[in-house]
Amino acid sequence: QVQLVESGGGLVQAGGSLRLSCAASGRTFSSYAMGWFRQAPGKEREFVAAIIWNYSTYYADSVKGRFTIARDNAKNTVYLEMNSLKPEDTAVYYCAASIRSTAQAMGVIARYDVWGQGTQVTVSS
Repeated sequence: QVQLVESGGGLVQAGGSLRLSCAASGRTFSSYAMGWFRQAPGKEREFVAAIIWNYSTYYADSVKGRFTIARDNAKNTVYLEMNSLKPEDTAVYYCAASIRSTAQAMGVIARYDVWGQGTQVTVSS
């Protein structure tokens, strides 16, 4: 069973940057589809970005051009580089893994099999 551990959250001013990391256990990491989701207080969890085995990437419209997802299979790690942060980006960010490697329903929560514990990102105005 793969396990995911996020890190890199924190407090940043609007316009600033943060990089989140998600370290995964398991020998078949390179075949997993990996996603980032976020959940703000009082709101539903929403899709942020995803990346599949061939490094194809997918983004929510709200973060396109500001966030970049990447993976390092040698380190079993997926990253979320967040630039030009806005107060509305404030949320708990979750890493998720899907054993299905195909590029379908990337933004659907039910597609993902394993979730990390989350890391808080707070953007001050």
